[in-house]
Amino acid sequence: MIRHPRYVIAVQDLEKSARFYRDDLGFEVREIGDPGWRFFLRDECFIMAGECPDALSPEELGDHSYFAYLETDDIDGLYGALIVKDVTVIKELRDEPWGMREFGIRTVDGHRIMFGCPADSAV
Repeated sequence: MIRHPRYVIAVQDLEKSARFYRDDLGFEVREIGDPGWRFFLRDECFIMAGECPDALSPEELGDHSYFAYLETDDIDGLYGALIVKDVTVIKELRDEPWGMREFGIRTVDGHRIMFGCPADSAV
């Protein structure tokens, strides 16, 4: 059994990333005593972000810039909330043939995140 998934990402500007995850995506931002790291938490999602100012931008990694597929109970509500915040949508909300209702965003750092829920349980 895999439990408590956590993600580790490199970001070029940690303060900018922390504001985006807090203000746009609704995450709690935790300081951990190391100025180069922040933890972003929302519900069961836990992201560890490390500042790497000289790292390649995730946008330069193409398809490898996807780092998470997060399931939610209210996909339509989440999509609406993110649209209002003017978050960059890279895949519009839609039902897929594999039975998921999903959409994708690009973070302020260039990472891509997919959100989904089973299409038959979408609110």
